[in-house]
Amino acid sequence: MGRKSRTLLIVAVLLSTGIVRGLPETLEPLADGHAPQSYEALWAGYDPRREPLEIEVLKEWEQDGVVLRVVRYQIGVFKGQRASMAAVYGFPKGASRVPGLVQIHGGGQAAHANAVLTNAQRGYATISIAWAGRISAPGYDVNADLVKLFWDGPATDPRYKLTTDWGALDAYHAPCRYPKNNFFRMSAAPWTLDAVESPRNNSWFLCVLAARRALTFLEQQPEVDPTKLGVYGHSMGGKLTVLTAAADSRVKAAAPSCGGVSDRPVENPLYAATIADGPSLERIACPIIFLSPANDFHGRIDDLQTALGEIKSQDWRATCSAHASHQDLPAFMVAGPLWFDHHLKNTFRFPQTPAASLELHTPNGIPFFTVKPDAARKIVAVEAYYTQQGTVKGGRSDRDNTVSRFWHSAPLTQQGDTWTAELPLLSIEQPLWVYANVRYALDEPVTAAGYYYNTYAARELNLSSQMRMVSPDQLQTAGSKATALPSREIETFGPDWRLEWFTYSDSADWARKTHKVYDPQWAAPAASVLALEVRSAQANRLVIGLDGHAAEVSLTGGEDWQRVRIAPGDFHDATGAILPDWNGLRELRLAPAETLRTKQNGQEVTRTLGGAWQGSPPEFRLLEWGGQ
Repeated sequence: MGRKSRTLLIVAVLLSTGIVRGLPETLEPLADGHAPQSYEALWAGYDPRREPLEIEVLKEWEQDGVVLRVVRYQIGVFKGQRASMAAVYGFPKGASRVPGLVQIHGGGQAAHANAVLTNAQRGYATISIAWAGRISAPGYDVNADLVKLFWDGPATDPRYKLTTDWGALDAYHAPCRYPKNNFFRMSAAPWTLDAVESPRNNSWFLCVLAARRALTFLEQQPEVDPTKLGVYGHSMGGKLTVLTAAADSRVKAAAPSCGGVSDRPVENPLYAATIADGPSLERIACPIIFLSPANDFHGRIDDLQTALGEIKSQDWRATCSAHASHQDLPAFMVAGPLWFDHHLKNTFRFPQTPAASLELHTPNGIPFFTVKPDAARKIVAVEAYYTQQGTVKGGRSDRDNTVSRFWHSAPLTQQGDTWTAELPLLSIEQPLWVYANVRYALDEPVTAAGYYYNTYAARELNLSSQMRMVSPDQLQTAGSKATALPSREIETFGPDWRLEWFTYSDSADWARKTHKVYDPQWAAPAASVLALEVRSAQANRLVIGLDGHAAEVSLTGGEDWQRVRIAPGDFHDATGAILPDWNGLRELRLAPAETLRTKQNGQEVTRTLGGAWQGSPPEFRLLEWGGQ
């Protein structure tokens, strides 16, 4: 790079990173030093359309009939410095008045070109905002190290790229620019807007402000219909989706995944009144669908039920995959794209939420669950899931319990347009949670980018009922009985065994996981071994995993069933340490191969077991706790 080019770059960086004083502030100074004390006061007087966007195009290209750009727009001016948001923007080439979407990434993610590309191929303009500074686009990748380089320079470094600049503030994440970010606090610091405790110091607020400016960006694009705007995001982006939809009436449809329902701290009343999920949920008036896996730690399924009672909108849906946490399969993820098709394009009709009821007063003392799905589309399957490993109302389980709890699949009987199931209980001293999933056939596959931007093709759509939650007191008052018994027999591998096992892969891979070993019904007896009957057409190595440990079993191959018996000492972690006993197990896995990972002395240690599977998938016949 020549001297003149370096000089122009440095000048451009100085201008675009906001080292310019004397600009009018985006937010008014606090009156008499008093911070906003309510949600209304927090947003009072703010107009996301008032200031110019000062759009910069950092890169532009075409791909598969889509125009794509890496851009920056002005968020605002804070403490005398400009703040600018980097983003990936794209639309179908030659498009006119198409719906627009704001995509908000999660905590460790990036603004991503594949989300924009796949949306454009479905007829949308999309802006994927890089609130944490990271960008993933062809020829314009900004990872965490390059975000730090952007902060510290020099701009002449060949790796240097312009990205999100929060100016005098800090709403970065993973990494944060300063030692402590403000996503869960509002205290004053040199890099915050206000010198007193204030919700305007909180990074959630700043990111929502930036997302509202992204809506303004979409409004001003000639190819976008400004009356048809939606917002969606995953994890932290799910919370930001809820906060943005509540704050801005321009949002006509929203689809948060794995977030936006569980941030409900009570320790700080000011946070609870302004930044927590509750105040925003209470103001959601647009159509909204919640993508909430049943074991998710960030958007908990019990909190979702509270959220559904808080929102103003009567037009809502939910999709909750049993067993999953923070990941999902296409039938669940596609609910978001189809929600926008329904509300912004009018090209898809969403079925209504399945009606579900729970009867506790039964002659035999076994709770009775009834599901009546909307038959607007072809129904592929109706499934009922229940657990007794949730918390009583108002309680909060720890993360390990949340992600590991087991969901029983209750066999359903169809009678006309209604499905019913008994729910045998192991105990009436524990609560009961139950809900239904209904899977519908799609007329044709829908292709989109998933939670982590991989392209998928969905052939089915899943909708969930509301979850019914009853306490031990309610079970006991109704005369419910504990009729399920502890069992050594973990799995018989009958026709529907996969309903109680799970995978995050939509491929033909046969590997599966289950949380059955975490349920007290299948707790390992003392001095037992894990026994499995398996048949493999060819000689192979089978990997059996238990939490952070795994064992490799040699299969001889052939037509005969092989009985495998393994003890705790046969399981090793990545360092070679053995599993001491069966106590505290949460997850069991069957797979052709697995890589274990752990930290030792600050370094990651890995150990790979198994390998490529030869021949047809294995057959399993019995998994149990056997005697020594």
